Amino acid sequence: MRRISVCCFTGQAANTNRRKKKQIQESKPSTENRMEQPQMTNNGNGAGNSETVGDSMGNSNSSNSKTNIIVNHDFSQGLQSWHPNSCEGFVVSSDSDNPGLLARLVGGYAVVSNRKESWQGLEQDITARVSPCVTYSVSAIVGVSGHIQGSAEVIATVKLEQQGSGTQYLRVGKTSTSKGKWNKLEGTFSLSTIPDRVFFYLEGPSPGVNLLIKSVVICNPDCSKPKSAAKDDENLIVNPNFEDGSNNWSGRGCKIAVQNSAADGKIVPQSGKVFAVATGRTQNWHGIQQEITGRVQRKLAYEVTAVVRIYGNNVTSADVRATLWVKNPDNREQYIGIANLQAKDSEWVQLQGKFLLNGSPNKIVVYLEGPPPGTDLLVNSFTLKHATKVPPSPLPIIENPAFGVNILQNSNLSDATNGWFPLGNCSLNVATGSPHVLPPMARESLGVHESLSGRCIAVTKRTQTWMGPAQMITDKVKLFLTYQISAWVKIVPGAASGPQNVNVALGVDNNWVNGGQVEINDDRWHEIGGSFRIEKQPSKVMVYIQGPAGGVDFMVAGLQIFAVDRVARFKHLRRHADKIRKRDVTLKFTGGDSSSLHGTFVKVRQTQNSFPLGTCISRTNIDNEDFVDFFVKNFNWAVFGNELKWYWTESQQGNLNYKDADDLVELCRAHNIDMRGHCIFWDVDGTVQPWIKSLNKDDLMKAVQNRITDLLTRYKGKFKHYDVNNEMLHGSFYQDRLGKDIRPYMFKTANQLDPFAALFVNDYHVEDGCDTRSTPERYIEQVLDLQERGAAVGGIGIQGHIDSPVGPVVCSALDGLGILGLPIWFTELDVSSTNEYIRAEDLEVMLREAFAHPSVEGVMLWGFWELFMSRENSHLVEAEGEVNEAGRRLLALKKEWLSHASGEIDESGEFGFRGFHGSYRVEVVGLSKKVTKTFVVEKGDGDTPLVLNIDLSSS
Repeated sequence: MRRISVCCFTGQAANTNRRKKKQIQESKPSTENRMEQPQMTNNGNGAGNSETVGDSMGNSNSSNSKTNIIVNHDFSQGLQSWHPNSCEGFVVSSDSDNPGLLARLVGGYAVVSNRKESWQGLEQDITARVSPCVTYSVSAIVGVSGHIQGSAEVIATVKLEQQGSGTQYLRVGKTSTSKGKWNKLEGTFSLSTIPDRVFFYLEGPSPGVNLLIKSVVICNPDCSKPKSAAKDDENLIVNPNFEDGSNNWSGRGCKIAVQNSAADGKIVPQSGKVFAVATGRTQNWHGIQQEITGRVQRKLAYEVTAVVRIYGNNVTSADVRATLWVKNPDNREQYIGIANLQAKDSEWVQLQGKFLLNGSPNKIVVYLEGPPPGTDLLVNSFTLKHATKVPPSPLPIIENPAFGVNILQNSNLSDATNGWFPLGNCSLNVATGSPHVLPPMARESLGVHESLSGRCIAVTKRTQTWMGPAQMITDKVKLFLTYQISAWVKIVPGAASGPQNVNVALGVDNNWVNGGQVEINDDRWHEIGGSFRIEKQPSKVMVYIQGPAGGVDFMVAGLQIFAVDRVARFKHLRRHADKIRKRDVTLKFTGGDSSSLHGTFVKVRQTQNSFPLGTCISRTNIDNEDFVDFFVKNFNWAVFGNELKWYWTESQQGNLNYKDADDLVELCRAHNIDMRGHCIFWDVDGTVQPWIKSLNKDDLMKAVQNRITDLLTRYKGKFKHYDVNNEMLHGSFYQDRLGKDIRPYMFKTANQLDPFAALFVNDYHVEDGCDTRSTPERYIEQVLDLQERGAAVGGIGIQGHIDSPVGPVVCSALDGLGILGLPIWFTELDVSSTNEYIRAEDLEVMLREAFAHPSVEGVMLWGFWELFMSRENSHLVEAEGEVNEAGRRLLALKKEWLSHASGEIDESGEFGFRGFHGSYRVEVVGLSKKVTKTFVVEKGDGDTPLVLNIDLSSS
């Protein structure tokens, strides 16, 4: 049995005769329950400091520190995260009708009423946000109201619940206050260990007296300079160079030894005198570890650097990983990948990566693992430091970008093949008969309809797929500019016996960059469209056309490579968005003295755009109150990263785990955030659990039936969408094992179990022209095939993991898919660039293209917080909470997509404006009192004004 120790606390132990808490739903307060208007006087009674309203405002505003571990500290979100303890509670908001002088001056406050015992009050679970042996300061602004004479005592208490050892109570601080006064309650506490549950709550006034709470702040007084981060160069690993032998280190499933050499002296330390060896390894996860509990703090980014090597078992190269294992207060275990690389037996290499803890685990261990069993893992040094903050990337200055100018030489072949050369042993000749117009995506970008020469390059005598025409463009490509690629290509008739891929590629030093590709299975001309961007100065850049099998001849015409003018495209998209996302609205005011409304001032403010904008979240994220705050303020949809996937909910057969998903569902429901279900099945072989692969056909079918039944029955009506069988253009595990009918079966069964959920197909590289397996044409064929076999396909998911997006290329894919008449969603959108200004621009490209296209009905980002995204350099918020340029661009677009209007009511009692679809508030000023009403502008016929009656008589 584990005892709960208290390092220090202020005050005496509180009464242990407690009742079980009763969760009361927040209710709208009646006028008589609101706090009386206070007398503006100071009262020095009690241990706390009585404050005037002005002082209270100052302290309330200062409580917005990021170090506050209390969620919803000022009750701006109602009673969210707070629970009345065997009593009732509600929040008086400054936005409420006639809230009283106090609420108007200082904002909202909580009222705890119907108190039958002095210990009844308001509490919040802070288990995941406190750390052992950290001294926390408490500061709360409190008051009282109701039947009271004189003063009343308000007490701050910490409740500690530990299974098997009862409950303890720590009195943190107290103050005396009287009716109409705000007083400050202060105190401190510290816990040497963290029990199963930790609650903070306020209590104390006599039964029948209402407890009023303006704000609560709990933080570490030294948190602005955390001990672990006081020096960014301080190594938190003990004995990092093994100079003290193996002290503070241990083997994880194996033995460790400290040596000065190995392999008969062929292996010596890279630095220092010794290195550690993890030997006798019989599993990949065996390695070397050190416990770091208490040395790292939540919400701080840390960097791990290790110098590693492998040896033995005839393995010359193997994966080595740095991993964090944490045990949370609820006993949930978690593994956090920090970094990985291919280590060698021939030299020492440096492994480096970052991590951040959202919660406050009871135990934290960092370790190295990865090589196959029998191979020793060698470690020369290990460093764990507070990550150095990387300065923001500067805005790239690009002189003379020459938008729309083709950077290729002799593109129209007026000078034979000069400027071009054959890559490999193939022949290049000029031929005729190619199209005389630019490909459609190029015309869309350039806005011109110039004619082409009709000449093309005929590529013959090819013996390898990579052979084709090439041109050097090293000196013509500018860093950080996004270039569009466009060309006509054709397979020579009779040269091929099956479908052939044709690809425009770039050789950037030793790297291959995909500039777009197309699959050809006929003798027609086809368009290739793609893009690229270079962000690091190269020494050599070559563009070439390749792809068909050796012996297959092909032709290329009108190849264009030009920098795109994104700003000009944005202007075009704004006009399109105005047509499809807005409508004319007429507010017709009725009731009251309508004849006197003429000339009355009206102010219309949109409070929320109805266009779905969501993000991916994970269970570990919601332990970070800063993450949750950004999430609930800026998104109205959510999708879970892993927690709903089969390999997460049933990693071992019959052992179901829905707790993580349940926690995320509860968070979203509490904040009225709609959810996508990702995903019921995943057709890519590498994503399937080993136990599923081992099943025979009959047992696999039973497992599929159980999975879909369990999931959709459990969450019926809770998810608006489901991705039924993820990435069917790229995988076919279930179809290969169970036959072609399994795919429509999945859709049919899901529709029967939850008929109100829209069922989506979902795949990647559909929008960028980079993958012939997932072209819009193939996607359309897949959807039509599913529908013909009875599948209730309700939507098309385009994942949107995209690099250097170009609007017309994306729009072309959307136009193609739009012929199906199904809703299109970007379901996993992320963009990646080392420069956050370019990342912001990429994000704006995708969001504007989606918002301006009539077939797109929603966008989901695949995350937004650094270290919690699948792609590097794609985050909008830095690890420790700072919004970067990409995040600011998102917020700016959200602001742009809100409509506001003001003016006077005309002689017909009407006021008209044009606005985005969504929720609005209208204020009518100039009557005997200000009247506020809300209304919704629904999507409809853009040419037909929406007429809404606003009844003022019910105010």
